[in-house]
Amino acid sequence: MDRRHFLPTLAAVSLLAVPSLGLAQTTPSIASRLVEPTDLPDKVFGNVEAPVTIVEYASITCHHCMRFHTETWPALKQKYIDTGKVRFIMREFPLDQLATAGFMLARCSGEQRWYPTLDLLYRTKETWGHAEKPVEALLSTVRFAGFTKETFEACLSDEKLYKGIMSTAQRATKEFGVNSTPTFFINGQKHTGALTLDQFDKVLSPLLAPKP
Repeated sequence: MDRRHFLPTLAAVSLLAVPSLGLAQTTPSIASRLVEPTDLPDKVFGNVEAPVTIVEYASITCHHCMRFHTETWPALKQKYIDTGKVRFIMREFPLDQLATAGFMLARCSGEQRWYPTLDLLYRTKETWGHAEKPVEALLSTVRFAGFTKETFEACLSDEKLYKGIMSTAQRATKEFGVNSTPTFFINGQKHTGALTLDQFDKVLSPLLAPKP
């Protein structure tokens, strides 16, 4: 894509053109491949030696993803991730180019400000995501994260970053059958939809139970 034409067409392209391959949902090979390095550094929370790994594929413009991150994520993090029981990996799976832009901006904000920027975008999604001029609304939003018009445009012109996000999403579809958001893999087992804390509890409890 010509980066000069990226901004005016942010909401025009879907990433869901590649059909799901219907891969098996829970096999050791998927569990191991899921944690292989991607083209972009993974965003990881928790103990790398935790007995359970959760990989999430999400889109910033997805209402169910927003609900998970605003309602369930804080409690899940406190109960399982901060206590060293779960390693959690967040990965980009943008459903449209506006979501792609949001993910790029979060990455461009820097390591320390990445999640606060992502959180800001989730919590304000209903404002900028449905604006008459969404690109301008997105710029207005990320000004609170320290962006200027110049740094905003520079970030969205980063071809390497753009391709990295596309590669992450395309690999998720081709190798792991991801075709909706949010999709979670818990030790390789696939779960779709905005799981509640109770639903996570039911899946995690047997995985974390003491071995006989």
